[in-house]
Amino acid sequence: MGATAFIQGLGLGGSLIVAIGSQNAYLLRQALKRQYVLGCVAICVLCDALLIAAGVAGMGGLITNVPALLLWLKVGGALFLLAYGLRAARAALRPASLVIAAEPAAIPARGAVLAAMLGFSLLNPHVYLDTVILLGSVGGQQPAAGRVAFALGAMLASALWFSSLGFGARYLAPLFARPLAWRILDGIIAIVMWIIAVLLFL
Repeated sequence: MGATAFIQGLGLGGSLIVAIGSQNAYLLRQALKRQYVLGCVAICVLCDALLIAAGVAGMGGLITNVPALLLWLKVGGALFLLAYGLRAARAALRPASLVIAAEPAAIPARGAVLAAMLGFSLLNPHVYLDTVILLGSVGGQQPAAGRVAFALGAMLASALWFSSLGFGARYLAPLFARPLAWRILDGIIAIVMWIIAVLLFL
């Protein structure tokens, strides 16, 4: 039973996490720039682990039964995504800001990057819908021992995905040595952010 629940958690967690979203897009961008990748990956993995644990422990039911809480999560997340989408769009229009080998002074502060990564991990309502509500509702139906195994499987899927995305992106570095590639990536990121912000209310 434990092994079956673990595999279910691994499969469902992986299918939900491996999707184009604001969190993945920001992590990919930082990984390509090779800026504070370990910290960004750690934040993604830890936030997912905490949300999965909370969902399986019963937090999903709380959010489902308090619509106002979910509404505020949507509003806050939408504003955050709209603002960062605008920032990415501006970067796409300024080729000079897209060069990988920037001067040390142009490298953003560690705190600012990690704070943004934390925001993308916790201010996106889709994260709560996927990890807390969906994974929580499925995992909560498992027997006591199965819940732990299910949660561990989902957490492992998260850790594998974010580690692969963060530390595997370096192999794409030659492609992104050209400003045009960064322009296209930032443009795609801006569009993804805005689409997700709109879809939150549809």
